[in-house]
Amino acid sequence: MKKLKGVELNRKTVDEFKSAEKTPFVIVLDSVRSLNNVGSVFRTADAFLLEAIYLCGITGTPPHREIHKTALGAEESIDWFYHKSPIEAVKRLKSVGYELIAIEQVDESISLENYIPGKGKKYAIIFGNEVNGISEEVLEYVPTCIELPQYGTKHSLNIAVSVGIVVWDLFSKIKFKA
Repeated sequence: MKKLKGVELNRKTVDEFKSAEKTPFVIVLDSVRSLNNVGSVFRTADAFLLEAIYLCGITGTPPHREIHKTALGAEESIDWFYHKSPIEAVKRLKSVGYELIAIEQVDESISLENYIPGKGKKYAIIFGNEVNGISEEVLEYVPTCIELPQYGTKHSLNIAVSVGIVVWDLFSKIKFKA
């Protein structure tokens, strides 16, 4: 076994990324306050060829040094849009055919391992503020909530970690499962 060098990783250029077929997911960030978390979400979205990120409310936007520090340039490859109101963003996404999924702890949530995305569908995956989660107003528009099972004392994961887990799980279910 040998560690691969950068040139052996077949990395896409930004132009190749922009023209590549995308995974039919967009991420919606509802008032995420940490710019480092925002940058990490860009990097995850780049890793899985996601269509776009919708930055809403108080969520910071590129260009910003703190976003760039964790995005490592992914803010250049991933399309992103800003909406002052997350409700406007989810309404728009729903109107153009995205199925809305909130990642939130609610009484009727589906545990992530039990959620099976449908092939041929587009998904808008919504993540909320580090302290308050997704706003109640946004949750009123969302038919499906997924929860990450947790067994420790905190029942709270960093948003960037949550995005990575959820995107990988849904990506693998669409890409590798029949």
